[in-house]
Amino acid sequence: MKTVLVTGGTTRLGKAISDLLRRSGWRVITSSHREDAPCDIVADLSQPSEAAKLYLEALRLDDGFCAIVNNAALFTGEIDDMTRVNYDSPVKLTMLLAGREGVGKCSVVNILDCEVHSMKELRTGDSVKDAYLNTKFKLLEFTKKAACLFAQTLRVNAVSPGPVLAPTGVHEKALDTLLENRPTAEDVAKAVLFLLETQSVTGVTVPVDAGAHLIA
Repeated sequence: MKTVLVTGGTTRLGKAISDLLRRSGWRVITSSHREDAPCDIVADLSQPSEAAKLYLEALRLDDGFCAIVNNAALFTGEIDDMTRVNYDSPVKLTMLLAGREGVGKCSVVNILDCEVHSMKELRTGDSVKDAYLNTKFKLLEFTKKAACLFAQTLRVNAVSPGPVLAPTGVHEKALDTLLENRPTAEDVAKAVLFLLETQSVTGVTVPVDAGAHLIA
């Protein structure tokens, strides 16, 4: 049985991803920052050392695990915390997985945001949303770079969801879309499954946003 670590895998998009992967024959190891969450590993990724600890704990649970879905994210709060959760931790986990030997080619799927497709560079504003999107834009760039650097041992791809689930406590206008059928959490999960299982794909970002990324 294939084993995957899904960070933030007990709520919202993470839960939808975890549930579909289990139904598709994967063993899923979930993490959460909450002590009371129904997860396999508690890890607060806003702390600098927690990504490495999470990786080692996942190995302890299954030393053959060879896939990660970097789903955990912060949408609000301190910029340093947001950066560690949304960018630093996925980078560390990806690089650790790239060093695996003897388990075949591993796979990483990073969860981004469809709004990064309209960005050419980091935003210079000081709003919380700008800070959040900057972390996702940097993760998009890292996804492409890591796919090239680690191609011998690791496939690295991404999914950029559109207006699926608004962050808790955040109220903003929904993005315009080309399609009437708006994306669902199940749609995002299906894209993740495709990228995890398709061995000939790397360095790709799949927008699951009903065409929102095509509207300027």
